Amino acid sequence: MPGLRTSVLSGNRRPTRRIEWLVPFPPHMATTDLVPHFLRATEAAAVAAAAWKGRGDRKAADGAAVEAMRAVFDTVPFDGRVAIGEGERDDAPMLWIGEPLGSMQGDPSAPSIDIAVDPLECTNHVALDLPNAMAVLAAGPMGTLLHAPDCYMDKIAGPAALAGEVSLEADAAYNVEAACAALDKHPNDLHVVVMDRPRHEGLLRDLAALGVNTILIGDGDISAALDAADPNSGTDMLMGIGAAPEGVITATALRGLDAPFEGRLVFTNEGHRERAERMIEGDIERIWDRDELCTSEDSVFIGTGVCSGRTKGVEFLDSGGASVQSEVIEVSSGVHRFVSSEVDS
Repeated sequence: MPGLRTSVLSGNRRPTRRIEWLVPFPPHMATTDLVPHFLRATEAAAVAAAAWKGRGDRKAADGAAVEAMRAVFDTVPFDGRVAIGEGERDDAPMLWIGEPLGSMQGDPSAPSIDIAVDPLECTNHVALDLPNAMAVLAAGPMGTLLHAPDCYMDKIAGPAALAGEVSLEADAAYNVEAACAALDKHPNDLHVVVMDRPRHEGLLRDLAALGVNTILIGDGDISAALDAADPNSGTDMLMGIGAAPEGVITATALRGLDAPFEGRLVFTNEGHRERAERMIEGDIERIWDRDELCTSEDSVFIGTGVCSGRTKGVEFLDSGGASVQSEVIEVSSGVHRFVSSEVDS
């Protein structure tokens, strides 16, 4: 039936089946009240991308995710914009930075919402059917998520115990020593995730000299940061340079988990630097704390799995639908849950 969805909620309690009607919310509702709508957007993107799993065409997978997510956003009753995303206006098929979203654009009575988005995190992983590809977004009231170009960001993240202990202001040696002291570990027992990129040769050399265990990943530093925030994951920190949109999305998620995150924009061309100077007041090379990248408690993170990893990947069903699983973090309440659903494909 149109507008009807059945879901299975899982967390600390026994999974239960839920039926919810996807009806428009009044404009005075909070960002978190739009979660069912935003969840539809990431689910649609994940299912569309999953059709390309293992087929070696990352661009087709990304394009399918973008168009599916945009189609859902067109039906959501809000006045939104892409605060930070994966491209500029002419970079089709991206959800471009500044793009208006929602079915109530320009309506003064509509909820005004910023979206930080990556319709398909880990495009290469979908092409090769590797873990941790997700459709992800963060949402908050207009003006509360960093509005910046699609540049790079130096990042550091870890569990709550590292809050105030590690920082991008310090070098790798200081941060390793501080993390070991806070976590009561020896460097040989510390596990740090770093993206496998030539730009990290110096960082990897420093970590190796300190005796730290490094976990190299090809893509997917949102999943890696969420793992680092979990004291039971076996990952202690994320360090290094990744994409800026994913940094803002990660900051939102870790604010909900009360885990530390810092980011600093990195510019590899003058075009990005010039756009940043127009979009950001003050020092564009400053260090941004988690709560400066996402300034509102009324914020949410949603990630729907495409390929299995932190969440289950999309499974196509004989019925013609698809089984999906999403991770949802609501900042204001601190609620962190995994939602399993069956959706049309």
